[in-house]
Amino acid sequence: MGCQDATDMPSSEDLRDTSAEGESLTIVLVALVANVLVAVAKSVAALLTGAASMVAEAAHSWADAGNEVFLLVAERRGRKPPDETHPWGHGREVYIWSLFAAIGLFALGAGVSIAHGVEQLANPEPVGSYAVAYVVLAAAFVFEGVSFLQSRRKSRRAARRQQISVVEHLYRTTDPTVRAVVLEDAAALVGIVIAAGAIFIHQVTGSATPDAVGSILIGLLLAVVALLLISRNRAFLVGEVADPDTREFILGELISRPEVDRVTWLHLEVVGTDRLLVVASIGLAGEPAETEAARQLAVIEQALRQEPLIVAVVLSLSEPQARPVRRADGTSAES
Repeated sequence: MGCQDATDMPSSEDLRDTSAEGESLTIVLVALVANVLVAVAKSVAALLTGAASMVAEAAHSWADAGNEVFLLVAERRGRKPPDETHPWGHGREVYIWSLFAAIGLFALGAGVSIAHGVEQLANPEPVGSYAVAYVVLAAAFVFEGVSFLQSRRKSRRAARRQQISVVEHLYRTTDPTVRAVVLEDAAALVGIVIAAGAIFIHQVTGSATPDAVGSILIGLLLAVVALLLISRNRAFLVGEVADPDTREFILGELISRPEVDRVTWLHLEVVGTDRLLVVASIGLAGEPAETEAARQLAVIEQALRQEPLIVAVVLSLSEPQARPVRRADGTSAES
C-alpha cells in the first residue's frame, strides 16, 4: 500500500553527474587560466590608467585566480577514498577549501575594491588612457565569458536532468566548485560592465566620482557572492541533509526491497560532492528472528552501497509501534 510507481522515481544518474570529477576539474582549470590572463592585463591597465574601477577589477581577477587554486586543492583532496580513520571518505574537504576560497574573495576582492573606491572619493585622481581600459575590459569580457559559458553548460545539463531551474540547481548542488566558478564568472561579467560604465561616465563628465562609485559597487557585488558561497559551504560542513528528490529516491530504493515492510526513520546527510551517508530505521517483513534480521540488514546495506551516491549506510530495526515516514506525496513509506 502507498507504493510509488518506479517510473516516477528519479534514478541515481538523474541525481548526480557521472562525469563530475573530470568535468569539474576542467571547469576550474579553464577558469584559472582565464583569470590569471585577465588579472595580468587588468593590473597593467590599472597602472596605465589609474582608474579606481580598473584597480577593483584587477583585485577581483587576482582574487578569483587565487580561489581557483583553492578549488583545485578541494577537488583533489575531496576525492580521496575512505580509509580506516575516515570511513565516510574525505568528501567534506571540498567544502573546507571552498570556504577558504570564498573568504579570500570577500577579504581580497571585496575589501580591496571598496577600500580603493572610498580612497578615490576622498582623493580623486584623473584617468590616463581610456582606450587601454576599454580594450582590456573587452578582452576580459571575452575570456570570462568563455569560462562562464562552460561552467553554466554543466549546470544547465544537471538542472535539466533534475527538472529544476539553473538558479535552484546552483543553490542545491553538492558540488561547490561548479557553484563557485559559475557565480564568480557571472560576477566578473557584471563587474566588467560596471567598470566600463564608470570609466565612460568619468570620461564624459570629467568627474572621478563615478569611477570611485564603480569600484565600490564592484566590491559590494563581490561581497554578496562571497557571503553566499560562505553560507552554502558552511551549511554542508555543519551537516546539510539531501534534497527532496534524493530523499524520495533512497526511500523508494528501500521500500522496493521485498525484505522491507516499512521505513520509520530516514536521515540522508551530504558528506561530499554527490556523496551521502544513509541512516535509517526499517521494519522487516515477517518479523524474522534476530540472526536472520541481522543478515537481512547486512544484505540491504550492501545493496545500497552499490549506488554511486552512497558512501556509507547504517540501518537499524524499527520499534514495533513506530509509524512509517511520509513520502513527498503524503503516502506512507511501507510496502
